Amino acid sequence: MYCICGLGADERIFSKLTWQPGTDVHYIQWLVPEKDETLEAYAKRMAAQITSTDDFTLIGVSFGGIMAIEITRIMPVKKLILISSIETHHQLPTWMKLCGKLRLYRLIPTGVLHDIRPLKLFEPIENYFLGSYTQDQKALAREYRKNVNPYYLKWSIRQILHWKNERVFKNFYHIHGTADRIFPIKKITPTHSIEAGRHFMLYHKPEEVSEVLRKII
Repeated sequence: MYCICGLGADERIFSKLTWQPGTDVHYIQWLVPEKDETLEAYAKRMAAQITSTDDFTLIGVSFGGIMAIEITRIMPVKKLILISSIETHHQLPTWMKLCGKLRLYRLIPTGVLHDIRPLKLFEPIENYFLGSYTQDQKALAREYRKNVNPYYLKWSIRQILHWKNERVFKNFYHIHGTADRIFPIKKITPTHSIEAGRHFMLYHKPEEVSEVLRKII
């Protein structure tokens, strides 16, 4: 099984899950995008980290779900599982579509983000949308924001806002929280829903997500 975390995150987001005994789990690492690199070209570079010659399951969280879909376009996947993500561009919330049309991502600074004081004022808002409420959840989100590569962040947001996928895949599963504020469930028809699950539900509802994953895998 190969897992892709969300934008700017790492494998720690999966750390609270309980896998079935004997599950062979690998984590695909995010790469720094090349200049003017397309999402398709980036997906090919990400897919190069998959060394399995057997059927494998691919799990993607948030932006990692979009990347998992792009990888599924270019190589056979036994099962595709999205968590707190979207399947097509129609599921993007209206405010994201508007940001894409206005190209507001161009306003994202290219300097080291945690050194820019005004951005710190937005932490409570970001935590609200992520669903990060406890101290350990806030600390992890803060560390992700502190260490994210600015160029990677700007490129990733642009890819999300301009993503145009409409393809529906076979052997597809979608786990989504009913209280997700990043990708509201009202635009999504998941195969499995987690009651009161927020965007950060891998960290605050790991037992429920683990139970669903055990049924799928």
